Amino acid sequence: MGKTIRQLSEELKLSKQAINQRINSINGFRSKHTYKVKNHLEIDNQGVKMLANFGKQKRQDRQPNQQDKNDKNDKIDHILLKQLDVKDQQIANLQQALDQQQKLQIATVTENHRLKEHIRKLSGLLEPSSATQQQQSNDKDDTLSNSINAIHDNAKNDKQDQSHIDEKKKRIHKNKVNKSWWHFW
Repeated sequence: MGKTIRQLSEELKLSKQAINQRINSINGFRSKHTYKVKNHLEIDNQGVKMLANFGKQKRQDRQPNQQDKNDKNDKIDHILLKQLDVKDQQIANLQQALDQQQKLQIATVTENHRLKEHIRKLSGLLEPSSATQQQQSNDKDDTLSNSINAIHDNAKNDKQDQSHIDEKKKRIHKNKVNKSWWHFW
């Protein structure tokens, strides 16, 4: 024989409302496991067992869902860990590239300083020699102008030496051009 909702609530130590909620939450429970005796609703033995194990059944139903959630979380964790590894590698590569760039920058700055110092030394050597060359050039210009004046005087006095004077002028001019060219070095 079955049991009434009141008897079942006393046995399971639940309220009648809780028993009714369990009955309503199971699909087709009323049509399969309940019957009416006089003014009371009775539940057959199989229905009583179902209601008694309702909490266990709910937990068992929840466990696969929880297991699925755990599996999904594990997959997500695994994917995130892979992404973190990739990001760590990218950061390491960027750090290495930055270190290389900084080393190249330091080497370039060092080379620039070395070249500037070398240029300063060379310009220090050239300045006195260029001043000396300027003085020598001025001396030669004076000598040349004196020579030209002397040649002009001789040319007035002696027309036979005209061709000889032209050759001297050409040689003097060549010497002057060569000396001017060395001035720029």
